[in-house]
Amino acid sequence: MPETEQAGARRVARVVVLGGGTAGWMTAAALSRSFGRRVAITLLESDEIGTVGVGEATIPTIHWFNELIGLDEAAFLRATKATFKLGIEFVDWRGPGHRYFHPFGHYGVPLPGVAFHQRWLKARQDGLDRPLAAFSLAQQLAADNRFAKPVADPRSILSTLGYAYHFDAGLYARHLRDLAEAAGVRRVEGKLDHVERDGQTGHVAALVTERGERLDGDLFIDCSGFRALLIEGAMRAGYEDWSHWLPCDRAVAVPCARVAETTPYTRSTACAAGWQWRIPLQHRTGNGYVYASAHLSDDEAAATLLARLDGEAMAEPRFLRFLAGRRRRSWIGNVVAIGLSSGFLEPLESTSIHLIQSGIAKLLTLFPDRDMDPALAARYDALLAADMDNIKDFLILHYRATTRDEPLWRAARAMAIPESLAMRIDHYRRAGRLMVGSDDLFREASWLAVLDGQGIGADDYNPLADTIDAATNCAQVRQIADLIARAAPTLPKHDAALAALIGGTV
Repeated sequence: MPETEQAGARRVARVVVLGGGTAGWMTAAALSRSFGRRVAITLLESDEIGTVGVGEATIPTIHWFNELIGLDEAAFLRATKATFKLGIEFVDWRGPGHRYFHPFGHYGVPLPGVAFHQRWLKARQDGLDRPLAAFSLAQQLAADNRFAKPVADPRSILSTLGYAYHFDAGLYARHLRDLAEAAGVRRVEGKLDHVERDGQTGHVAALVTERGERLDGDLFIDCSGFRALLIEGAMRAGYEDWSHWLPCDRAVAVPCARVAETTPYTRSTACAAGWQWRIPLQHRTGNGYVYASAHLSDDEAAATLLARLDGEAMAEPRFLRFLAGRRRRSWIGNVVAIGLSSGFLEPLESTSIHLIQSGIAKLLTLFPDRDMDPALAARYDALLAADMDNIKDFLILHYRATTRDEPLWRAARAMAIPESLAMRIDHYRRAGRLMVGSDDLFREASWLAVLDGQGIGADDYNPLADTIDAATNCAQVRQIADLIARAAPTLPKHDAALAALIGGTV
C-alpha cells in the first residue's frame, strides 16, 4: 500500500461533538475551518437542554480564535450585540469603598534598562507620586468610557493597548453554528441515550440518541458542560476539588435593561458572600452574583442581585451550581473534554471562553490518528492542567488579599494558599519581581495590576534600576504619565467607536 494510502487509513475521519452552546460550536467551527471537509464533523445537541450561556466577557486571547475561524469583526460585533472591553474594574475587593482596575495591554512603555514597572517602583521610592493607574492608557480610556484599538507602531502610545469583547454567548454560539454548518458540520437534534464502547480498547464507538440514531466516530469531543457525560459519565476521569481555595459554588444571573452609555469594561463588585458581575452589551446588561452557599441562601442571593441592578430586570433569576476544580484527566482514549466538562473556574477574570479555546488549540496541536497515542493525551492533560493551575492561583490572589470582615473573607484571608502563589507574592514583596512563566496566560501587567490593586506592595526593586540616575528616571517615568493624560481625552467615546465600525447607533 502506498505511504499516502497508509497515512489516510490511520487518520481520524469522523469527529462527534456532544453538546452545543459556546464550547460545542466553537469546537465545531475550529475543526471545520482547520480540516475543511477532510474530516466529517457531527454535533449532537438538544434544544430542550439549556446552556450556561452567562460567559459574556472575554480576554484578549479571543482574537486568536476569531482569526483562526476567519470571523469578520464588524459582522461578529453586529451578530452578537458585542461591545469592546478594555479590562475589569474591581470594586470593594480590597475593602469597602476601594476600587482598582485590571487593564488589558501594558503599563508605561519600554525604556532602556529594566522592566517599566521596576522603573516606576524606583521612581516612587525617589519621590514620584503618580499611581500605577496613571501609566495605563487602557485604564484612562475606560474611566471616561472611551475606546481605541492598538496599533503596531511601537512609537505610538496606542501600541500599549489591548482589548477584548463582551458579547451575548447565545448569539455567539448561533453565529458560530451558521459558520460551521456552512462549512459542512452536521447538527443532529436530540438527547444522548447511551454510549457504545469498544469491547477491546474501551474507546467510545458511538453515541446513541433517545430516538435510536447511532452516531459513529473516531474521536469524540465532550462539550456537555457540567454534566460531563463522556469524560466523567463514560470514562470516569475523576475530579480535583479546589473549593477549599475557591469557596463560591453558586451563581444567580439576571439580565437588565441598558440605562446609560457603555462602560468598556467588566465590573466585579465584592459582596458579603461572593461577588457581583456587570457586563454591558449593546442591547442589555448582564448581571450575576457568584456566591458561597455556606454563607448565603439562593433566595437571599437573588434578592441582593435584583436590588443592585442598573435597570429593569428582563428575565427571572437563573441559578447555577458548580464546584471549582478540574478533571484529573481531560483526554482518555478517544474522548477529549473541552469547556465546562473539563473543569470550572469562576468567571472572576473572564477566563471561561479562554479555557474553551485553550482546549481547542491544544487539540489541534496534538490532533491524533485513529490509534489515539496515549502520549498525546498525557501531553494534553499536562498542558491544560498547567493552564488551569495558573489561572487558579491568579483567582486565589483576589480572595487572599482583602481587609473585608465578613465570614467568607475572613476565612479566605486565613486560608493556606498554594506554594506557587505564595512564591509569587513573596518575590513581588521583596523586590517587585513578577515571576511569570513563558506559558502563563496572565502576563506581568495582569499580576502587577492585581497585586498593587489588592494592596500588596513591593518593598524594593530590581538593583539594575540603580544604574539609572534617580532624577532622570523620575523625569522619564513622569513624561509617560503626562503623555497618557494628554492622549486619553483625544480618543473617541466607546459607543461612537463601535457605531463607526458596525454602522448605526449604539
